[in-house]
Amino acid sequence: MNSSVLIQKLVFISQIASQSVLYVLLGLSVISIGVVIERWWFFRRRRDDLEALTDRLRKALAARDLDKARDVLKVSRSVEAEIVLEALGWYAEGPESVEQILVRATRVRRKRFEGGLLFLGTLGNNAPFIGLFGTVLGIVTAFRELGNNSMGAMGNVMSGIAEALIATAVGIMVALPAVIFYNVFQKKGADVEEQAGALGNVLIASMRAHPHKNGVVKTALPTGASEPQAVPEGAARVVEVEA
Repeated sequence: MNSSVLIQKLVFISQIASQSVLYVLLGLSVISIGVVIERWWFFRRRRDDLEALTDRLRKALAARDLDKARDVLKVSRSVEAEIVLEALGWYAEGPESVEQILVRATRVRRKRFEGGLLFLGTLGNNAPFIGLFGTVLGIVTAFRELGNNSMGAMGNVMSGIAEALIATAVGIMVALPAVIFYNVFQKKGADVEEQAGALGNVLIASMRAHPHKNGVVKTALPTGASEPQAVPEGAARVVEVEA
């Protein structure tokens, strides 16, 4: 196969590819719009008044009413409440354990509030290059036409170059919204982690303000007792009186 035949085939492929790039960019833009809408709906559904939630949780913990604290967190639809609710299940193990569970629960749910960001970030970084690729192929085709036609066809060649440059413009148009919403949703995810940590600090502070061990409280030693006696919280205390 001589070089002229190879060049002709490459030019033919470039003619098809330069048009296909536009369809690829349009398809990617439709997908990115879908991801943006899904992420917006995700964060909207889980939006809650965290200041009011923090106040209700603080009051329940101050009263040492764990059942009420669980109910407060279950009612909330926020991811932050879900994280702290999981940590609350380790209340009897102490503040250090609760702190570790808060970290774990946040990491487990990070995939949920960062879903779709990889696609938006990749599209925002690479869509201009995809458009530039289409432009290069279009210019190759235009210059090939320039070599095959007389100077009278110069207008058609310039028109072909102008059409090729559209691919770069479309690539930039697709990339800009992807980058913008990538930054917006990444900030929202960081806010979820920060707010979950702040809500968890309320729980840990309450535990350290009211130290306990495995859900029991210690009572004073009766006369002659050698070890401290522990009774469940709320249990009746009976004192034997010698006759």
